[in-house]
Amino acid sequence: MMRLLLAVLAALALGSCAQADDKTHIYLQRFFGECGAEYGGKTDVSKAEGECGIVTALVNKFNAENPDVQVDVNVIAWPGYPQLTAQMAARDPPDLVAMHTGVMADYAAKGLLEPVGSYLSQAGISPGAFTPAGRDGVSIKGQAYGLPWDTHGGLYHVNTLLFRQAGLIRGGEPILPTSPEEFLAHARQFRERTGKPYLIQSLVGDPAGAARTLYTYMMAQGAPIFPAPNRLRVNTPEGRKVADFFRQLTAEGLGTSNMDTPAAIAAFMSGEGGIYPTGTWMIGQFQQESVTPGRPLHNAYAVYPYPRLWGEHVEYVGGHAWAVPTRERTAKQREAIARFFRFMAAHNYDWARTGHLPALAAVLASERFRALPQRANIAPLGSIGRALPGTVQRQSAVEGIVGEEMSAAITGQKSSARALADADRRVNEFLAELQ
Repeated sequence: MMRLLLAVLAALALGSCAQADDKTHIYLQRFFGECGAEYGGKTDVSKAEGECGIVTALVNKFNAENPDVQVDVNVIAWPGYPQLTAQMAARDPPDLVAMHTGVMADYAAKGLLEPVGSYLSQAGISPGAFTPAGRDGVSIKGQAYGLPWDTHGGLYHVNTLLFRQAGLIRGGEPILPTSPEEFLAHARQFRERTGKPYLIQSLVGDPAGAARTLYTYMMAQGAPIFPAPNRLRVNTPEGRKVADFFRQLTAEGLGTSNMDTPAAIAAFMSGEGGIYPTGTWMIGQFQQESVTPGRPLHNAYAVYPYPRLWGEHVEYVGGHAWAVPTRERTAKQREAIARFFRFMAAHNYDWARTGHLPALAAVLASERFRALPQRANIAPLGSIGRALPGTVQRQSAVEGIVGEEMSAAITGQKSSARALADADRRVNEFLAELQ
């Protein structure tokens, strides 16, 4: 009896503390790290740094400027989807969740996400306000399933000091190849004149990098990677052309083959190669190296989208978005979500300081964005970026399989045809289990 009484008293005590105000509460769940000790009470977004600092200051500022609304934040460990799935299974999801655009199809297909057209309309945001890459990233069967927040993808991070030594600088800018033949010629010239590999590749334990390369250059050739939402097809003439090319490059010693991501990052920062293909998220760290006297990258760094080698100049990209899980909400909560969308869209520039590209076309074209280090060079990614079809589920798991097999082709562990055929088989068996 005493235990029961104590439990009742505890429940009453907790209940008396819950949302004891007249505010409209919305529950936001996000990754991007926890930094409450440094930014917990700060609202000056201009002085915040990094993903965690900026998003924390933004939510703080929203709460300060909207005294009738309270955004309650739950910070989860990256990527957070097992926890989100459990919350949805318990029918108690958050009101807003930070989500990778490649994951949206998994939840939308089961009716677990709301289309956000009504929220965008209430916020006064037109779909035409987004960049093509941003709009593409959240679109599933013609409907938007989130507020696009950024675009991120692979970039060619370049050591301009070594490029100058290799005779691959023109007008102060690195010369990037425009065809496979030119790529090989540049790589051989670079190796001959510097004694170092042209391409630093993280092919050990990093399937995402190899998958980005294959997706990008198959898209460039107009080859449908997914002819149907549950069917991968990369073992094609277009896919084998890409795999064979990077296999040859690596076999000639023009690209590294035995590095994982930490080793590749360290090698690039130490001046051990010409180009490191990795994501937008590395701009900040490499840029800091470039302005630090005495470092190998000092005054020797530039970054660009993947070069056009075949067909159209497009590139596979992903992004982050704010999604709205399906649940019961009051009219005031729905209005608060729309208000949050309007606020976050208005501060898309602040988020772009992280290194990701803005999802708003006006921000991408703005002088203040292009004045940030390296941003004018990478701005085209907002228009040339392409996502996988929004109906393709389990994109992260698929990327892991594709990248693993593509890495096996590049490093010579398998023939290109065998590796890509294995990718098709493994992915299609996996996707068939979801039906």
